Amino acid sequence: MLGFSEANARWAGELARRSRRMLDMEKLVIEGGVPLSGTLTPAGNKNGALPILAACLLTGEEVCVSNVPRIRDVDAMIEILQSIGVRVSWSGASEVRLSAADVGEELVLDPQLAEQIRASFLLAGPLLARFGRAVMPPPGGDVIGRRRLDPHLDAFRAMGAATQCERNIVLGAPGGLRPTEVFMDEPSVMATENALLAAALIPGTTVIRNAACEPHVQDLARMLQKMGAEIEGVGSNLLTVTGARELCGCSHQIAPDHIEIGSFIALAGVTGGELRITDTMPADLRMIRLVFQRIGLQTFLDGDDVLVPAGQRLLVQADVGEYKSKIQDGPWPAFPADLTSIAVALATQAEGSVLIHEWMFENRLIFTDKLILMGADIVLCDPHRAIVTGPRRLRGARVESPDIRAGMAMLLAALCAEGESEIGNVRQIDRGYERIDERLRALGARIQRVAAEPDEAVRRVERKGRLLAG
Repeated sequence: MLGFSEANARWAGELARRSRRMLDMEKLVIEGGVPLSGTLTPAGNKNGALPILAACLLTGEEVCVSNVPRIRDVDAMIEILQSIGVRVSWSGASEVRLSAADVGEELVLDPQLAEQIRASFLLAGPLLARFGRAVMPPPGGDVIGRRRLDPHLDAFRAMGAATQCERNIVLGAPGGLRPTEVFMDEPSVMATENALLAAALIPGTTVIRNAACEPHVQDLARMLQKMGAEIEGVGSNLLTVTGARELCGCSHQIAPDHIEIGSFIALAGVTGGELRITDTMPADLRMIRLVFQRIGLQTFLDGDDVLVPAGQRLLVQADVGEYKSKIQDGPWPAFPADLTSIAVALATQAEGSVLIHEWMFENRLIFTDKLILMGADIVLCDPHRAIVTGPRRLRGARVESPDIRAGMAMLLAALCAEGESEIGNVRQIDRGYERIDERLRALGARIQRVAAEPDEAVRRVERKGRLLAG
C-alpha cells in the first residue's frame, strides 16, 4: 500500500498532467465573411485509417500505409499500438511503416490510452484472432449518444470466443476462432470492421450478413485482400471471407475522406466561394452531392475532381406538393451520419425550411444551441430532429466544440458570420481534420489558432497540485 506522502505525490502528478492538458487547449479565432476559394486535396479517410492501422496486428510482417491523415485520432491509435509493442516509423509526411512482430500474447491495453478514442476497440478482433485472447478497456470517443459494443461481442461469440464484461472486456478463444456465419443485429461500421479483421485470420469461410458497407469498410476489405484474405461482396451488406492461417505484410494507400470532402463542399457553399477538390472517389460522393443539392448547393464533376461554383443562391427544394424537405441519415449508401451536423450549418444559409432527422445518435444535434446563439433559426423538436429555417445572417460568438463534426459545423457558421468568432476545445476538430486552420488560410479564410487562456477551474487544479506536492 502506498504511504500517505507517496500517494499525495502521485495524485499531485496526476493533477499536474490534467492541468497541462487543460493548458494545452487551443482555440480558433475566425473573422467571417470571406469566400473560400481555391484548390484542395483531401486527406486520407480518418475512419478508414484507424481499422487499417489496427490490421497491422494480424501479421508479423511489415505493413506500409500511405495517405495517412495526420490527425489526433491517428496519433492516439499509433500511441496505443506502440504501447503494446508495435514498431512504428514514419517514412514520409503521410506514410507510416508498422511491424507487430514483437507483440506478445499477454498484454492489456492502457485504459488511459484506450479511452482517448472509440476505435481503440478495433484492436480486439486482430488480437483475438492472432493470440486467442484480448483484454480491452472500455473505449472512449465522441459523446454523441449510446454506441453499442454488443454487435462486436455477438460476432466474436459466433466465432467461438468467450466474453466476460466487467471492468474490462475479456475475450478468449484458446482453441482459436472458427469460421461461421455472423448476422449483425445492426449494420455497425466498427463491428463489421472488427468481424472482418478477425475473420481474415480464420482458416475457412466466414459469412457476415447485414454488414456495414461504408467506403472505409470497403477500403479495409481491399487491404485485407492484399494481406492474403479472400473477400467477396465488398460494397454490399453480405461479405464472404475466406481467411488464411497466416497473413502477409502489404502496402496500402488510404482512400480520400468523403466526410472531409463533404465538409469542404459545404464550407464553400456557405461562404459563396469557388472550390475545386481534387483526387476524390466520385462514387463515394453520390448521396452527399444529392442531399446538398436539395439544400440548393450545386456541385459538378471534372473527372475525379469536384467543382463548387461561386456565388450560389441556396434554395431548399420542397418535396412534391410543397411538403417540407427532409434530410435523414442512415447506413451506407444513405446520407452519412457524420455529415448531419454539417448539413444543419449549411441549411442555416439556405432559403426555405428543412427537417434534419438524425436517427442514429441521440446526442448529435444537441450542439444546435450554439448555432442558435450565433443567430440561426433552429427548432430542436427532440434529440433526433431539428427544423432549420433560413437564410439567417449569423453573428460571431464564443463557442466550444463538443465533438469532431459539431466543431466543424460551428466552423462553417463562423466563416460565414459577421464579426469575430472563437471556437474553443479545438482539439476535437483536430481529431478528424488535418491542419484545418492552415488549409483554410490557403483558401482565403481569416483564421488563427491561439492558446486559450486558463480559466479559474484550471487555476484551482494547479493550486491543489502544488499543495499536495508540499
